[in-house]
Amino acid sequence: MATPHAALRLDQVQLSVGGRLLFGPLSATVEPGQCLTLMGPSGCGKSSLLAYMAGTLESAFEASGGVSIGPRALVSLPPEKRRLGILFQDDLLFPHLTVGGNLAFALPASVRPMVARQQRIDQALADAGLAGYAKRDPATLSGGQRARVALMRTLLAEPEALLLDEPFSKLDTALRADFRRFVFDHAAAQGLPTVLVSHDEADAQAAGGPVVRLGLAQSGGAERA
Repeated sequence: MATPHAALRLDQVQLSVGGRLLFGPLSATVEPGQCLTLMGPSGCGKSSLLAYMAGTLESAFEASGGVSIGPRALVSLPPEKRRLGILFQDDLLFPHLTVGGNLAFALPASVRPMVARQQRIDQALADAGLAGYAKRDPATLSGGQRARVALMRTLLAEPEALLLDEPFSKLDTALRADFRRFVFDHAAAQGLPTVLVSHDEADAQAAGGPVVRLGLAQSGGAERA
């Protein structure tokens, strides 16, 4: 079991576009190893909230409120300093790199010497049930295998929290259940506070944590379930 990280906190966050309030003010605390699920109709600001947290929100949006991990306030930091890992619908593996090369790309420069880096890669592949796949072309992997490599690449970067932007939505039913459990088990084992965006109630149930439904409340633009 990894040492738990600090809690992730949202403090009075609100999001608008074109002068129209999408949601907020929203406050929430995600404890280490816990997953907060954000649900709501398309266009309510779920993925945009993750972008605000990550520092990649498009300029068309107006946002305010605090985001912090323990004592570290994130909003004033550039994206690369926030130490947030994120998974999207697409795995976004680099096609010009091997599977091992994709994993090596995420390793912090502080992981030295080369043998230590290779050990991290080999362990990640073993954890994903892909031992011996380091030299494989990502194009030769199945969708489920690619998804697992994408998660391990994210975790090798040593994030302090994990953001999940509908990463299960493009997988078929059987793969979805398997990968969902894989993600939540690894996030809990590493003590990562996790935020999931999803339209699927089964995802929220599997996450097992609190649920915030955006865009449904009569005031404030969010309600808890």
